[in-house]
Amino acid sequence: MGSFCIYLRKSRADADAEARGEGETLARHEATLRALAEKLSLPVITVYREIVSGETIAARPVMRRLLQEVEAGIWEGVLVMEVERLARGDTIDQGVIARAFSLSHTRIITPLKTYDPDNESDEEYFEFGLFMSRREYKAINRRLQRGRKASAMEGKYTGSIAPYGYARVRLEGQKGFTLAPDPEEAPVVRLIFALYTRGEALSGGGVRRLGVARLARRLNVLGIRPRRAEAWTPASLLPILKNPVYAGKIRWRGRPAVKAVRSGETVVSRPRDKGCTLTDGLHPPLIGPGTWERAQTLLAAGHPRGTRDAALKNPLAGLVFCGLCGRKMVRKPLTEKSVEVLLCPGPGCRNVSADLRLVEARVLWALDKWLTGCALHGAADAAGGDPLPSALRAALRRTDEALARVAAQTGSAHDLLEQGVYSAETFSARQKALAEKAHALERAKAAILAELNAPPSGTRALPPQAVTISQAYVRAASIQAKNDLLKSILARVQYVKAARGGRGKTAPFTLTLHPRLPRLSTADKNAVPTNWPIGK
Repeated sequence: MGSFCIYLRKSRADADAEARGEGETLARHEATLRALAEKLSLPVITVYREIVSGETIAARPVMRRLLQEVEAGIWEGVLVMEVERLARGDTIDQGVIARAFSLSHTRIITPLKTYDPDNESDEEYFEFGLFMSRREYKAINRRLQRGRKASAMEGKYTGSIAPYGYARVRLEGQKGFTLAPDPEEAPVVRLIFALYTRGEALSGGGVRRLGVARLARRLNVLGIRPRRAEAWTPASLLPILKNPVYAGKIRWRGRPAVKAVRSGETVVSRPRDKGCTLTDGLHPPLIGPGTWERAQTLLAAGHPRGTRDAALKNPLAGLVFCGLCGRKMVRKPLTEKSVEVLLCPGPGCRNVSADLRLVEARVLWALDKWLTGCALHGAADAAGGDPLPSALRAALRRTDEALARVAAQTGSAHDLLEQGVYSAETFSARQKALAEKAHALERAKAAILAELNAPPSGTRALPPQAVTISQAYVRAASIQAKNDLLKSILARVQYVKAARGGRGKTAPFTLTLHPRLPRLSTADKNAVPTNWPIGK
């Protein structure tokens, strides 16, 4: 006797039965089929369990594996509770299953009947059973959809997961569910709509509108977290701002399933349907109708563009101008095939780009030549004899940034209290926590300053050193500091390059410097040619 296997699959009706306390479906079915195999003396080798909701074979990986083994002739028979467990998909899927069992001469054994593919009547009965199971599936699905639509029209919530800000609760004395405000998430939803529709007050007066990107950053700074993620993003905020459930509405068929055939496979997509049905829900709204309409108007108008607080990467930013069209030169980032370059963004401009580091070096060289005999005082660091360690200065900078964030959070807490989002108790707790954090940061800052101001043991503090422009530039703590130093000396730099360099060569370019300081050198021209040998 050959080998046999058991195939188990859980359906929607089984899940409903388990909710009523009728036991675990797959365990009951497995016990029934093992008893049947023992009664018929069938050696069961493997049990396949599928707990996935899928109408097609493509959505059922366990069934695909079983069909491959059936087509290979591994099994003499497959035990299932009923033929409907094998397939309720469309005619193509039913044909694939019927052909696999027929050509491999694999029997299908159920508690009610055994289907032998070599028996013509059994084969016809099996195909008829698949056809009827498909009709039954469609009938059940129609009844379910009618019931869900009727519930939605009555204002009940038909989804399985409550939206952010709500909890899903069962209705008393009737079937169905509704929504109840979540005590922790509901204030966040009100805050999201309030900030998006009203904007935030600026320190100098006026109001700034918040787009979803800036709004997400504001929520993250406040320490508010979404339900299943570490931080807010524009993609997580947009569905909230567009969901009418927060205005007390229930949306039916907002994203219906649309099937299409691509490359021979059925693909299901869920595009947004602007003509969906809206009804008044049984749940209380979290925002008023005026706020909802204002939010939709702003969404339709588009979002204001904001910039992230990214560190400056171009030390010549805002200084170098194209000598042909007058536009500001921009930095092209480093890639695997090219270095950082400075180029003119003007369309059709014939000014040729150059290596950013080469232009930077020539600007410094020209400044040293221009300011011969001029030195900067008090700009030295540890590398030039300054006893103040750079690590402590970096720690001081980070502490100041943390204090600025705490101050911003304190101001936000006051705004939330005034808007009614924070209760007096919540505001008091938040204020206390922020005050303790600020006090700890102030103590840390005092300790760092004391360490910075203390001279090294056994020595006295050294006087500030005089350094050249190039030395001060190299010792600058960041690219922003380098850029600030150059802008304090130069009003602008004009750049012109007419030709491209050949293989391994750099074509000359011309820089014309316009300093803010009077000329201190004996040079008689302010145009500095750059046709100089690299490395000399």
